[in-house]
Amino acid sequence: MQSSVFVLAVATLAAAQTPAGETSASQQPAQQPVAQITVPSVTVTAQKEPADAQSLPLSVTPITWEMLASSGVTSISDAGVYSPNTYFSDLSARKISNARFRGIGSSPANPGVTTYIDGVPQLNTNTSSIEFLDVEQIEFVRGPQSALFGRNTLGGLININSVRPSLYDWHGGVSIPLGSAGTREMRGNLTGPLSPRMAFSAAFGYAARDGFTTNTATGNDLDSRSALFGKGQLLWIPNARWETRLILNAERARDGDYALRDLSALRANEYETQRDYEGDTERDILGATFIARRESGRVSLTSTTGLVSWSTADTTDLDYTPFDLVRRSNDEDALQFTQELRLASAPGAPVRVSDAASLRWQTGVVLFTQAYEQDAVNFYAPGLIDPRLPFPITQTSPQAELDDLGFGAYAQGTLTLNDRLDITLGARFDHESKDAGLNTFFDPQIAPPTTVSESETYSQVSPQFAIAYAVAPSTMAYVSGGAGYKAGGFNPASPAGSEAYGEEKTWHVEGGVKSTWASGRVTANASVFFINWDDLQLNVPNPFVPGQFFIANTGTAASKGLELELGIRPMFGVDLFGALGLTDAAFGDGSMSLGMDVSGNEIPSTPGYTATVGAQVTRQIVRSWSWFARGEAVMYDAFHYDETNTAGQEAYSLVNLRGGVQGRRYTVDVWVKNAFDTFYVPVAFMYDRRLAPSGYIGEPGRPRTFGVTLGYRF
Repeated sequence: MQSSVFVLAVATLAAAQTPAGETSASQQPAQQPVAQITVPSVTVTAQKEPADAQSLPLSVTPITWEMLASSGVTSISDAGVYSPNTYFSDLSARKISNARFRGIGSSPANPGVTTYIDGVPQLNTNTSSIEFLDVEQIEFVRGPQSALFGRNTLGGLININSVRPSLYDWHGGVSIPLGSAGTREMRGNLTGPLSPRMAFSAAFGYAARDGFTTNTATGNDLDSRSALFGKGQLLWIPNARWETRLILNAERARDGDYALRDLSALRANEYETQRDYEGDTERDILGATFIARRESGRVSLTSTTGLVSWSTADTTDLDYTPFDLVRRSNDEDALQFTQELRLASAPGAPVRVSDAASLRWQTGVVLFTQAYEQDAVNFYAPGLIDPRLPFPITQTSPQAELDDLGFGAYAQGTLTLNDRLDITLGARFDHESKDAGLNTFFDPQIAPPTTVSESETYSQVSPQFAIAYAVAPSTMAYVSGGAGYKAGGFNPASPAGSEAYGEEKTWHVEGGVKSTWASGRVTANASVFFINWDDLQLNVPNPFVPGQFFIANTGTAASKGLELELGIRPMFGVDLFGALGLTDAAFGDGSMSLGMDVSGNEIPSTPGYTATVGAQVTRQIVRSWSWFARGEAVMYDAFHYDETNTAGQEAYSLVNLRGGVQGRRYTVDVWVKNAFDTFYVPVAFMYDRRLAPSGYIGEPGRPRTFGVTLGYRF
């Protein structure tokens, strides 16, 4: 099935003009649109200013709220299936969700792909993997964005924008998905004007399900999920020049334990594990964003202030066996503050250089701080650390405090000649200072405690360029390139001598074509890329402490590939969509990891291909009612779990189906995810063979689920 579906993907390719997030029912259209026969254009803010996605010389997959309404996706990782060469490494606890674009990714604390939520960067992936609520649009921007966004966007960025409060009328709604595995959810919102110049919105949600994996030692399920979340907004437009917007969001997640097990045993006994202790994971997030914008003729000034506070607490059976050998308690807390001031030419008002030339420009400064604390304790059974120590031992590793202070300044300009040629040049300077206080100790004191107190500074200039040419009114060709950058830093816990890791740098070149055909019924995009790494950062397991990871520089690497996206609307109410990505990513000569030569090995968690194909049909029943049916197939090539290329996941595909009826106020949808109940293990990592005989532990992906979603709007 894998090969036939993959051939279908190549032959039928259709662009990521697809859904990616479940919105509140009030956001959904009264009926699925059937009157427009062209593929709609999409405006994105991937370059910090509004622009048609088809006009930008970069690879961006936009997913609008109209697209969100026709799928049941409620997370960034599920939305990522519509973006080519994108793969998420997710565990059942929602705190761990790491994105890879074209092979680029890293640890939660130092990501290679950064998520921006309403203009605020999420400095740790703990706060990016949130439930969707009142989402206006999601943009997957692949390729380095260092000139405008700076550090930690060398792989790209994920841009999430919330729905603006309504200044025109009061409306709202609620949607209630119910399904197998105890799925029970509710999302709702209300928005409207408080005065002619002030608007308010409030959104809320609850999402829970039972676990998919059974602990056969107790009969309980492990990997359950439960979360409460909300968002409030206030929009104030005091006059024609000023606009301010306050956004508050919160989430309280209470998830079960990780469903990890020895990889061989997991594949032999699907969705089963055995352990004596069942832990849990908790995550709390509070965020506040304040945006102020002033338009004055030809200049726009924007201030974006963000404050994010988060904490996690988890306990787990770290040996993942029926025996009481190792348990772990881990607490993390962080507080981040970001401030950006941006000055730019006003949208639609470039500077006229001559009759044949105009200039769009922007410049800005950025400040951020982050304070992070971690307190993790391992409890070892007698004799496990050393047979000569026949008593229980407690190891605190780490007790860590990490502080980060950074500053950035950027500028970018686009010169347009004869309304056909765009030349873009940009650069950003980043400076970062990091401090670390790290402690490790035992009780009883079987070894001397270790204390590390270090600080380091990092600086980098990241240039970027793009040249785009309008070959025809509906066809644009471009070439772009730029440097990517991630600062070095300190590991909260690692083997002695590995506390610090160095900077990672990339150089990226891309060429592509964006086009629209058949009077707007077909949108076709294609791109090729090449990436070269120096001092690649990898998240690797600590060979001396089970379940502990640290960042280490591995060496050089290179990635090359292509991406195709196509959207077709052949007739009223029929949409074909899909995307294809091919990636060849491998380590360079002399690359080392944990003392092992990994030269020539494939970059982990990077499938050779990703593909999505699907179709949606919408038909009107009577004046205010319509029905729709939708199906999609998502395919991933085989990939390796780590840089040793010892173990991996074979190629697999998932099929999702959805359909229903929609009226002016009511909706009823039925859905099936992973319709053929494909078993796969998306995440696994090396582990102590005393605890995992195969040398790896892993966690299964989600099995088939099905259900119904009821919606009401007013």
